Amino acid sequence: MNLLYLNHYAGAPALGMEFRPYYLAREWVRLGHRVQMVACATSHVRATAPTPRGRPVEQPEHQDIDGIDYLWFPGPPYQGNGLGRVKNIWAFLSQVWRAAPGIARHFRPDVVIASSTYPMDIWVARRLARLAGAKLVFEVHDLWPLSPIELGGMSPRHPFILMCQKAEDDAYRDADVVVSMLPKVHEHMAGRGLDLRKLHIVPNGITLDEWDGAPEPLRADVAGAVAAARAAGRTVVGYAGSMGLPNALDTLLDAAKRLRDAGAAIAFVMVGGGHERDRLAERVRTEGLEASVTMLAPIPKRQIPSFLAGIDIAYIGWQRVPIYRFGIAPNKLMDYMMAGCAVLHSVEAGNDPVAEAGCGLTVAPESPDAVAEGLRRLAALPAAERRAMGERGRAFVQAHHTYPVLAQRFIDAVR
Repeated sequence: MNLLYLNHYAGAPALGMEFRPYYLAREWVRLGHRVQMVACATSHVRATAPTPRGRPVEQPEHQDIDGIDYLWFPGPPYQGNGLGRVKNIWAFLSQVWRAAPGIARHFRPDVVIASSTYPMDIWVARRLARLAGAKLVFEVHDLWPLSPIELGGMSPRHPFILMCQKAEDDAYRDADVVVSMLPKVHEHMAGRGLDLRKLHIVPNGITLDEWDGAPEPLRADVAGAVAAARAAGRTVVGYAGSMGLPNALDTLLDAAKRLRDAGAAIAFVMVGGGHERDRLAERVRTEGLEASVTMLAPIPKRQIPSFLAGIDIAYIGWQRVPIYRFGIAPNKLMDYMMAGCAVLHSVEAGNDPVAEAGCGLTVAPESPDAVAEGLRRLAALPAAERRAMGERGRAFVQAHHTYPVLAQRFIDAVR
């Protein structure tokens, strides 16, 4: 089949997040399908901007990445989640809308997948599918507009929220197939008009070849921070990923303060970027946490296994918000589990892979005391017991969350 994958933020290992579109598409290529990835060259989550011809993208340009035909569209730069991001979204979607007849004519997709955080791409994908006579798939990462309402505090009557709601309802009505990463969405989607016979759950996962063979050596500053903590006899807690409000990293820093004040021999090494990174780094400086907390720039995806191999406990946290009743599907947790890490999971959600796998401890979200106590408990365990937790996590991921399995599940849903 010819699969057209519309994802504003699509990345690749050499570019940075978002990784799921790349991993699914690569498996589809390996299965003999053709894939065209339609994405915006400007993204707040991508570590490196694409430069197909050695220069910034200034007009739609093709780039082959591991057999996937990326079609990059330029977009204006932006910071944060304000008007600049809305302008970026509008610029990308309007360009793809205008280019749709040419894309449909030249690529001839059999399937068009609308797959972005925001739902307005369904309108562009629907146009592409109708022009090509293709099947339309709506892939849900997060529930919009519920996410900005419940996480960002936006009014349900805000014009942007009303537009998102119209797009979500249109998607559930018009899509031939709906794929959700979140496992507990049935009641919500049915309430917005979805025929649940269209719905298929395909969560996030990992790709096995990134874990085969010798891992890529860590960047020197990250390796040095981990080595220094170990040399001081400390248990090393690691965090790798985005640093935004949903990641609740203030809770982790608050817990670090409590552990420091209690004289706990625990060090924190955090790698990543995001909207909150500078503010969090300022907290580390002004609150005297530098002796126990090291914050470093993002590392390439291929170095994540090396980083996780060097730590004792991996941390992932969430805000306490009702939206997580529909479930969670975090990429970083799959990496943590595949690395064999004991995990401290600070969450209250409709599902909990850490509890399902028995690979760590789950504590209440946004509770520095609960996080500090959970870290104390994990740090006090014999290393062999933490390794046994990690092995259970790895086995769970290998059974349920590898991309060859997930890509085939996606194709089966489409067919």
